Amino acid sequence: MADHLRWGILGAAKFAREHMAPAIHAARGGALAAIATSSRDKARPFDDLAPGIAVHDSYEALLADPSIDAVYIPLPNALHVEWSQKAAETGKHVLCEKPIAMTAEGIDALIETRDRTGKLIAEAWMIAHHPQYAKARALIQDGALGEIVRVDSTHSFYNDDLNNIRNRPETGGGALGDIGIYAFGSIRLLTGQDPQEMLSVQTDMRNGVDATTHITARFSDFLYTGRISMRAAPWQEIVVHGTSAVLRLPVPFNAQVFGQASVELHRSGGNVETWRFPAENHYVLQVEAFNRAVSEAADWPLPLEFSRGTQAWIDSVRVIGNG
Repeated sequence: MADHLRWGILGAAKFAREHMAPAIHAARGGALAAIATSSRDKARPFDDLAPGIAVHDSYEALLADPSIDAVYIPLPNALHVEWSQKAAETGKHVLCEKPIAMTAEGIDALIETRDRTGKLIAEAWMIAHHPQYAKARALIQDGALGEIVRVDSTHSFYNDDLNNIRNRPETGGGALGDIGIYAFGSIRLLTGQDPQEMLSVQTDMRNGVDATTHITARFSDFLYTGRISMRAAPWQEIVVHGTSAVLRLPVPFNAQVFGQASVELHRSGGNVETWRFPAENHYVLQVEAFNRAVSEAADWPLPLEFSRGTQAWIDSVRVIGNG
């Protein structure tokens, strides 16, 4: 394979148009080469971004294109496993939008497909590639906080459009499916720990999907509280409480959109040390990491096994919340 990946996108979703297509186009080591959509009007913004882009009128046609090395999949959640498997089985590497599956069992199927085909199948979870997480992990691992005793996270936005896929059960909607990976997966990423016991789950169901979920869980070293909602004003935050300092990420999930990413270390006496990351684009960093993983056999930082761990946690929250 050439050291320059040729990318295709399955579908002309708004998120792909606004975020991932520009990231693929800007990232080193790859090029945006094809889009699959039956609408020429929907294809036009992609052609404006990458003139001469191949436009296929079906997903199958794009997957059959031998010039395409990798595909990005921004389809509704319920279609992620199916099309990730189809793409890998036609010889494409896959970067699929989160959640890559709706259950841990779905990720098991993708692990089997990955191992059988030898193709990289990865979940698009851009925050893991943002340098604020590397900095926060380093502070925790170096003992800057002392012992962790409590972690809190919040992620919310307001969307009551019942026609939106996030509010429709048949497309895999719900706060858990859309943003649970952020609030829950980020804690596993920062601490390297998994929850040991679910203490409480409170869920507000709207239109057949969870609009708001609040949980408390016990980890081996600390207590966790988390809240995700699609019916609250936009807000996001992670706070890690230690015995000697407090770590705060005020924009942990949507850097540059919600605000400037930074890491704050609050010590006693009101002393606050802040590291800012004003120019980092985690979508571009994610695509560049993928390009290296394929072209240079570099490590992909979060394999499907990590995704499965987070999804298993989300599955347990869903079962308790629906119980």
